[in-house]
Amino acid sequence: MITYGKVSLCERCLTVAGHRVRPFSENAHIHCRDYSLPLQRRLVDFAADSSFETASQKMEEHYGVVVSSSSVRAITLSHARCMNEQSTASLQNRQECVGEGRQLIGEMDGSMIPVVLFDEETEGDKRKTRNVDWQEAKLCLVYEQGSRDKRHRVVMGEPDKAGDQWLSCAIEQGLNRQSSIHCVSDGAKWIASQSDRVFASQGHFLMDYYHLCECIAEAARECVGKDEKACKDWIEEQKARMKTDSPGQVLAELEPYRNGKPGKEANKSEECHRYIRNRPGQFGYKEAEAANLPIGSGEIESSNRSVVQTRLKLSGAWWKPEGCGSFATTKPYSPPTHRNFVS
Repeated sequence: MITYGKVSLCERCLTVAGHRVRPFSENAHIHCRDYSLPLQRRLVDFAADSSFETASQKMEEHYGVVVSSSSVRAITLSHARCMNEQSTASLQNRQECVGEGRQLIGEMDGSMIPVVLFDEETEGDKRKTRNVDWQEAKLCLVYEQGSRDKRHRVVMGEPDKAGDQWLSCAIEQGLNRQSSIHCVSDGAKWIASQSDRVFASQGHFLMDYYHLCECIAEAARECVGKDEKACKDWIEEQKARMKTDSPGQVLAELEPYRNGKPGKEANKSEECHRYIRNRPGQFGYKEAEAANLPIGSGEIESSNRSVVQTRLKLSGAWWKPEGCGSFATTKPYSPPTHRNFVS
């Protein structure tokens, strides 16, 4: 089947040594009841943005071609697995990149995806072993400063795997030994550790400024009371101190009001104090603004909604972890220039 519909032809088959030989199919790389690559490309594009059923309906609406939703699913997941296998670039490629060093910007964030689990070792009806859970999809992003060309990757798995994909995005964007990468994200410690692991001295991690501001705002009432103007003035003062590389002054301001308790027993002042003191060297907002680099992770936050959540968190949709991990790869590759199809 092609984008114009079904194609039928008569083929001469031969028998050689008791086996059927189909010379035309083998030389033309055409198989019975198969789908052409242009048709598969369109199916994957539709399925990356909407449900498999909706993708089937769109094919019929725009091309007049009827493809069942089960076929759309099989084709999409097949290409997703191929994309997933090809998506990790070798670390050796970074050594081979030559040319002028670039200033890159990297961001990463996570989003919880609903998954369904089965006990594969159980015999008989596996539906009786069905359990539902939530697993984190890790989305990474790299782009050159001032460029609109952005590369995304989505990973379902361990943080090290997400870090490797983060590096892969950077290599595709031209990371070499002369390049530097400015990483900005929220307070998740695994993101900062992956930045240190994969980019080492070439990268510098910056804590998202707006997450920090939220933490400071929550502690304001405990420090200055309920007066709104006093709270606002206090918050602005602490924000100015953080922007001028003076986190020690903010910690000193919070010190008299923290209760020193761990976990959920901690008050807001303790939480804010702990948030800042546990992340030394991650508040270089002054240097970032001087270099015209972002101090917030809004780019990855919005990408999380458009790349991950709009498709993987459809109402009533639950995924197998392996299927979700592969399928998540198709969405960032939706632009034709970023996708490599495998025949």
